[in-house]
Amino acid sequence: MNNKKVHDEGLKVRREIMNSKRIDNVMEKVTDFDKPFQELVNEYCWGSIWTRPGLSRKIRSLINIAMLTALNRPNEVKMHVEGALNNGCSEEEIREVLLQTVIYCGVPAGLDSLKIAKEVLNR
Repeated sequence: MNNKKVHDEGLKVRREIMNSKRIDNVMEKVTDFDKPFQELVNEYCWGSIWTRPGLSRKIRSLINIAMLTALNRPNEVKMHVEGALNNGCSEEEIREVLLQTVIYCGVPAGLDSLKIAKEVLNR
């Protein structure tokens, strides 16, 4: 961990967006092996990027859904759809992002993420 303050702010943001219980569960299971990875994610991803003022959390969530669809990362899509809802994204906005990904990322990738989003939205 290079910057404890940024790390701690990142962990705070991560808990706010991704559900405190889920993140606490992840952090409780951290071992010596994956501790550096979790510190990196908290500090750089959540602390250095998600706290920047240039984009709202809502916009960042929609961007992440699109990127994770393009990368074919279903577990992350699921978490970020949940996070998008926590950040105030509407079902319509999530659907529109997924429609956009169908065109630019391909139908299979977009449809897979659409299925995941439906599971989250229909809970």
